[in-house]
Amino acid sequence: MEAAPADLVAFCAREWSRLVGTLTLYTGDRLLGEELAQETLARVCRDWARIGNLESPGGWAHRVGVNLANSHRRRQRSARRAASRMAQRPDAAAMTDLAAAVAIRGAVAKLPERQRRALVLRYYADLSVREVADAMRVPEGTVKTLTRRAIERLRAADLLGDAEFEREATDVH
Repeated sequence: MEAAPADLVAFCAREWSRLVGTLTLYTGDRLLGEELAQETLARVCRDWARIGNLESPGGWAHRVGVNLANSHRRRQRSARRAASRMAQRPDAAAMTDLAAAVAIRGAVAKLPERQRRALVLRYYADLSVREVADAMRVPEGTVKTLTRRAIERLRAADLLGDAEFEREATDVH
């Protein structure tokens, strides 16, 4: 068995926690976030010769992870509809987070999908505006607008302090 290239090993080690955190926040489920991050990195490993040469392999990995999460969500939705048609109720997963974390996750989950994706990739995954734009396949200005609007919604729900995202929310460069 051939050893993995050192740059691939370093990439996976560097991106693992960011991917898990991003996908956990995006889906609201830590175990699902880990599962999706594993699948994402498996795809990175499979195609490393191509992905390693991209301008932003981290952005590519986050885009794949979010796409996997969206696919998972669609499958869940279909399963719920099928269960409803059969007069069954799906089991609700219990979360044991602190009240503040639950409130923030809930507020983030209620954001429009594009605002949620931009916010999670920008502030939780700590991707640059350019990397988020690449991952979302939109102009950088769109990323700034989406994140600003998401922050405004969270502030309106009284979940953020006034200065928490002040620099990035008003950054027009």
